[in-house]
Amino acid sequence: MLKLFTPRSLISTVRCTARAYSAPVKSLTVDGKTYPSDEWTNIPPFILDLIQRKLHKNPDHPIGILHDLVKKSMNGMGYTIYDEFHPIVTKFQNFDVLGFPEDHPGRSKSDTYYFNKEHLLRTHTSAHEHECFQDCKTPGYLITADVYRKDEIDRTHYPAFHQLEGARYWSRLEPNYLEKIQQDIDSIPKTNIIVEDPFRDQPITENNPKQTYMTPEEVRLVATHLKKTIEYLVNQVFENARESAKKAGSTEPYLNEPLKVRWVEAYFPWTGPSWEIEVWWKGEWLECCGCGIVQRQVLLNSQLGEDKISWAFGIGLDRIAMLLFGIPDIRLFWSLDERFHKQFKRGEISTFAPYSKYPGVKRDVSFWLPSESTLHCNDVMEIVRSHAGDMAESVEVVDEFVHPKTGRKSQCYRINYQSMERNLTNQEINVIHGNVENDLTTRFDVEIR
Repeated sequence: MLKLFTPRSLISTVRCTARAYSAPVKSLTVDGKTYPSDEWTNIPPFILDLIQRKLHKNPDHPIGILHDLVKKSMNGMGYTIYDEFHPIVTKFQNFDVLGFPEDHPGRSKSDTYYFNKEHLLRTHTSAHEHECFQDCKTPGYLITADVYRKDEIDRTHYPAFHQLEGARYWSRLEPNYLEKIQQDIDSIPKTNIIVEDPFRDQPITENNPKQTYMTPEEVRLVATHLKKTIEYLVNQVFENARESAKKAGSTEPYLNEPLKVRWVEAYFPWTGPSWEIEVWWKGEWLECCGCGIVQRQVLLNSQLGEDKISWAFGIGLDRIAMLLFGIPDIRLFWSLDERFHKQFKRGEISTFAPYSKYPGVKRDVSFWLPSESTLHCNDVMEIVRSHAGDMAESVEVVDEFVHPKTGRKSQCYRINYQSMERNLTNQEINVIHGNVENDLTTRFDVEIR
């Protein structure tokens, strides 16, 4: 395993046969395994460089600190911890077994990083749900992993991020299984958290119906266990953050307020009924976690049999860590600057102290789209990232129109190039921006205005 501060030029476990994003490659080799390329191959070198970082395994990194806090909180509660899964998975694992339709946008090359038609970088931790359901020897499991998606460029989005997923199931074949679920509910540690949940006793509503194979009582019990588990986990994380802030000398009023959460109905394709929990923190409601009762077809696809009932949840660790540690820009998690990393150590939630603020350099790129354009906004973002790397602070569409006479469509993107570590020069940005324009022209046949 590479250490965090290993220079990218020395990374040898990831080898790409070509460095230019737009250049064709014959194969990609990662951790000694070679993946032949085809028409689906679309992974740029900067994404390959991130695979070895494993931030959730670094106990002195905010993501790793949060991951360890969750593991300690759930210790002894019947969950197997998985945090070693490799990020390269098959199309079957990531999409097919979970029931993604063939035309789902998540399968597109504009959303997902492909090594080839059959292999890709996981877009969610659920890519391992099938094997965990089959292999797990405890009633539940937790997965923590880095996941990858093409995404917009701003302070809260990055093409690599981290998820925590949990699931638990019961068998209807077990004698008195409903009583067993109630016993499991009673065994969850109590908290002083204030909970607002209008659906606790009646979780089934017109907007959030139950699955036909489950009884109302089964839904109520499984949902109660799910929600109390998440409430306990949220309480552990945020109370730890509160205590750490007090120890650091903070006197913010919110630190003396009781922790409050509320449940709202939601929709997710793999669960039903489904909910989200929101946490009242620093004067506002924060979306924290999506969850629900697992769809029966997912359980059947995992070959668990027809007797199982289950819940699952998913949390984005990066967003929670940004809130708890006061991280203003998601790019900082991936920084190699020791001024960032020296501020954190295992077991402590400390507030980030900005060490610099360098000015940005804005550039616009305007172009006419070809008549049969397949250019997706994520493709523009990816081209910018490929040439600018983490110097791309934000990219946004600032103008879009159709010419009234010719019918040609025009778009204008505004790019803010900004380093977190040094001042940028106009000369170097002109070179990068020129490469962005050239790549757009070459790959998507746009006409620069």
